[in-house]
Amino acid sequence: MDEKQAEARLAVLAAEIAHHNRLYHDRDEPEISDAAYDALVRENTALEADFPHLVRADSPSTQVGAATTSRLAKVAHARAMMSLDNAFADEEVAEFVARVRRFLLLDEAEPVALTAEPKIDGLSCSIRYEGGRLVQALTRGDGQTGEDVTPNVRTIRDVPEQLTGDVPPVFEVRGEVYMAKADFAALNARQAERGGKIFANPRNAAAGSLRQLDPTITEARPLRFLAHGWGEASVVPAETQLGVMQAIGGWGLPISDRLIRVDTIEAALAHYRGIEAARADLPFDIDGVVYKVDRLDWQRRLGQVARAPRWAIAHKFPAERAQTTLERIDIQVGRTGKLTPVARLEPVTVGGVVVSNATLHNADEIGRLGVHPGDRVVIQRAGDVIPQIVENLSREETREPWPFPQTCPECGSAAEREPGEVDYRCTGGLVCPAQRVERLRHFVSRHALDIEGLGLVHIEAFFRDGLIANPADIFRLHEKRDLLLGRERWAETSVDNLLKAIEEKRSPPLDRLLFGLGIRHVGEVTARDLARRYGSWEALAAMLGEAVAARDAMVPAVGETDEKFLARTAKELAAIVATPNIGGEVALALVDFFAEAHNREVLDDLTAQVAIQPVVFETRESPVTGKIVVFTGKLETMSRDEAKAQAEALGAKTAGSVSKKTDLVVAGPGAGSKLTQAAALGIEVIDEAGWARLVAEAG
Repeated sequence: MDEKQAEARLAVLAAEIAHHNRLYHDRDEPEISDAAYDALVRENTALEADFPHLVRADSPSTQVGAATTSRLAKVAHARAMMSLDNAFADEEVAEFVARVRRFLLLDEAEPVALTAEPKIDGLSCSIRYEGGRLVQALTRGDGQTGEDVTPNVRTIRDVPEQLTGDVPPVFEVRGEVYMAKADFAALNARQAERGGKIFANPRNAAAGSLRQLDPTITEARPLRFLAHGWGEASVVPAETQLGVMQAIGGWGLPISDRLIRVDTIEAALAHYRGIEAARADLPFDIDGVVYKVDRLDWQRRLGQVARAPRWAIAHKFPAERAQTTLERIDIQVGRTGKLTPVARLEPVTVGGVVVSNATLHNADEIGRLGVHPGDRVVIQRAGDVIPQIVENLSREETREPWPFPQTCPECGSAAEREPGEVDYRCTGGLVCPAQRVERLRHFVSRHALDIEGLGLVHIEAFFRDGLIANPADIFRLHEKRDLLLGRERWAETSVDNLLKAIEEKRSPPLDRLLFGLGIRHVGEVTARDLARRYGSWEALAAMLGEAVAARDAMVPAVGETDEKFLARTAKELAAIVATPNIGGEVALALVDFFAEAHNREVLDDLTAQVAIQPVVFETRESPVTGKIVVFTGKLETMSRDEAKAQAEALGAKTAGSVSKKTDLVVAGPGAGSKLTQAAALGIEVIDEAGWARLVAEAG
């Protein structure tokens, strides 16, 4: 794969993984298996390793969970709730331990003790105790902000209201809220008798039960809790992971009876094999084993990367498989026009869950598998509702490929695939009803305008009945109050609450509105970068008008291929946009959107209804914030990785070579040409002790 193909694929992966994160973490409605999701993440990681200069601002490697869109109150975590990196083979576990050794500069003879425990498949939750009394419980959310589920957690019998023993003044216990297999089966039986919702698996049932607005509903559901760690703590009661977990268990909270400490990789893998063998007999679903460095002082030194700690890893189990028949292939159309093929399967039980759908990802995947309706296929599941097809048992090499639609099934517009992309997209834009509904839903979502009470069901119904067709219509709903009151289940209070929520969002910040427009490749980070660069809507619109005019004036040079012309156009537009972290692909998408007459009409209509607020971003002040730091020579008290992690944690950027842009060089013994170059350029140079003082002063 060349650089251009890699850049295009990373953009596709960022959008696809973000989509699946929202479905799993926010809506509790995953549409692909754990294994399929993990494969996407691993592909993204591998591409970023091969092309580090192409790492995107919205890279999945920097994201944790997904922002929440429920009506539960949102609360910032005192300490971020991180995700975990995954291992899928014994060799990857060995490499994890080797990385720990390298980072900490440990001798090979020094043992690296680990804790090992089952990775339960539930909903992450942080429970805060003050003076030993439960005061707050939050879901993980996006890792920085979670949902307040305190009244609901109080109904879980495993969670004591008051801890016993010598409990620190402040202590956040973190773990998983889950539903036992037997309780899940009984709940679904009761739901079927009442004609209620049938849950797909215990994890979804637990998540849906915990995130209720009415705690009496949660109380009626058989939820359990298992602790596996902690967040903010005024006092940590031990110097090891195992010691702290034993203290938590002593206070009255449940911890795993399969949590042990091991001193070797062989012992860790043996414990993994034992848990895997007992997996089917455990009372709850698990999808792997989690290893953590036992020494807390080492954990503190190891720190974390963007989304996961360096001192822990999840060793996932292989996916479970079954055979079934592919009955038909349906095409779904997403917000950006992407056509996603979905396999409809003869229902089959895989790992105790009945499944009837599988993602086929794209036309290339259909071609690779050679599937047609009627084929016998092998599917695999790793804890989610919808598996993936991994093998076609009816494959015929001489058979013509299944004809992927060349038109949109929703609006009939042409479906095209751009060079370097794997997905077909509807060209109908906002005339396509599927895209319009998805764009409207995105516009009101949590990290866009965040309009409470206007969910997907309401958006679809309002659109279908002609009450809204574009974003501006949402702000005109007050003119249709009588029509809203005439709708089923819309009483006067609910209508007035919705209209009030809409009015509260009539002055959106620039970055939220820009993100809410649903422009391809413009995620939350890119929207913030643009808002930071231009400040106001007027300044941004003026620049985009200039960029559209420049694009319209561009013509191919004599003999220039279409591909080279497109690349040159993207590069020139990126120079006009002139925003850090925004390359040609994003610039081209921005300009293409604003060049469309229909989109400009929609924007003019919208900006007449709202007052877009300029955005002022606060910057963290520290001695190295925003500076470029280069480490050279041998560091004696820490590894190079640890030093870089410290720099990045303080807001600095690290580089591997010295240039005019370098602000600071940290030189250890044996520093050579980089030190010489720094001196020639007049760049500040400090030693390792000086760096340690700088970090201490900043921290």
